Amino acid sequence: MTSTATDFSKGSVIKAITAQSIPLLVAQIIQLLYNIVDRIYIGHLPGSNGIALTGVGVCFPIITLITAFTDWFGIGGTPLFSIARGKGDENRAHSIMSESAFLLIVTSVIMTALALIFMRPMLYALGASDATYPYAKSYFTIYILGTVFFMTGSGLNYYISAQGFPRTGMITTAIGAILNIILDPLLMFVLNWGVAGAAIATVISQIVSAVWVIRFLHSDRALFRLKISEIRFNKSIAREIATLGFANFLMKSTNTVTQAACNIMLRDYGGDLYIGIFAIINSIRDFISLPGTAITHASQPVLGYNFGARKYRRLKQGIVFASAAASCYGGLVWILILIFPTFFIRIFTPDMETITVGTHCLRLYLMAFIFQMGQFCGQSVFSALGQSKKAIFFSTLRKIIIILPLTLILPLYMGVDGVFAAEPISNVIGGVAAFTTMLVTVYFRLPKKDGEEARL
Repeated sequence: MTSTATDFSKGSVIKAITAQSIPLLVAQIIQLLYNIVDRIYIGHLPGSNGIALTGVGVCFPIITLITAFTDWFGIGGTPLFSIARGKGDENRAHSIMSESAFLLIVTSVIMTALALIFMRPMLYALGASDATYPYAKSYFTIYILGTVFFMTGSGLNYYISAQGFPRTGMITTAIGAILNIILDPLLMFVLNWGVAGAAIATVISQIVSAVWVIRFLHSDRALFRLKISEIRFNKSIAREIATLGFANFLMKSTNTVTQAACNIMLRDYGGDLYIGIFAIINSIRDFISLPGTAITHASQPVLGYNFGARKYRRLKQGIVFASAAASCYGGLVWILILIFPTFFIRIFTPDMETITVGTHCLRLYLMAFIFQMGQFCGQSVFSALGQSKKAIFFSTLRKIIIILPLTLILPLYMGVDGVFAAEPISNVIGGVAAFTTMLVTVYFRLPKKDGEEARL
């Protein structure tokens, strides 16, 4: 079933990774536009004075958690899927994709129910105030209803790219995002639905994207078709997916913890203004991180395939290329952010106080952005080769062991600046540690000859 176009053990490694990276990058940018466009329009909502954006910002930790569960069972399954394809085990590859679908659907239903039941105490615990809660509630009540469609569509879209159809994966997200961009101003300003209109536009777009993904994977075009009758619980495969994907989940879910901690500390030390600024900075960080994550994530099917096929020379070439490309990008965007921070803030708000204060906070927060590429590269290699314990450790190291304590401690000495200073410190320590460990324990220990058994 594996065609020469999707056999990652042949042809140029650089070309294979690039062919995966570019459509994935476009797809991820488009995917991010679901939320970014909402935030831009909400930031310019007449009469809200930035409070509306702050209210939506309170919801970000939960939105991030939803994405974390999506990556857990989506990205968590695709390396296993790619390794199985490399070994020629088509039945196992089918079973892995079907199990991911089951886990995504069940988890999304449970999360929707829990979020609706505990919405009020949850939003206040995440940093909402009496002034911002009405906006948070209006947006979140509607947004959470699209969780099933978002998780199913986004999670299974990874399997479209892993089968060698990255352009189709890009189209999947493009359809929904373009629809969202069109609906946002129509529902928010023409129909005057405000924050609720932004949420409705997002949910409609997620539904359309999910339908597109399911239709493709259920069609004859897919190399591995998703059959509804095969979507059921398989304990052993579910455990493998959960174990390998836990690193990606931890990396995103710990963002939920740190975002919540940041919102609370910013509310206590700076007020609602700083929570709104943090929402803007999170949007900017997510956007500029995409090329780095696209390169490293797109390399995983190629690395995993060649590892399964015992093509170690190609595997090393892939690691070097992905690391170099991500690092070069990180250096470029790092310089641009430090030189032109005001430009990025103005995209989200016309408020001069927010722009002035936000410029300072953005420079501080992304002071060491380039080091985050080391985290992405090390994490990606560990995940691609099935080394979940190492991937999990470095996710925990950066987000829980370093950032969280610093977020709670530094404000005692630096005030509100301490919340933003925790990020660059963690980037340096976490990025250097993850990349160095990957080189020592993986890259330099791979066999010199293809076909030998790797002992990592």
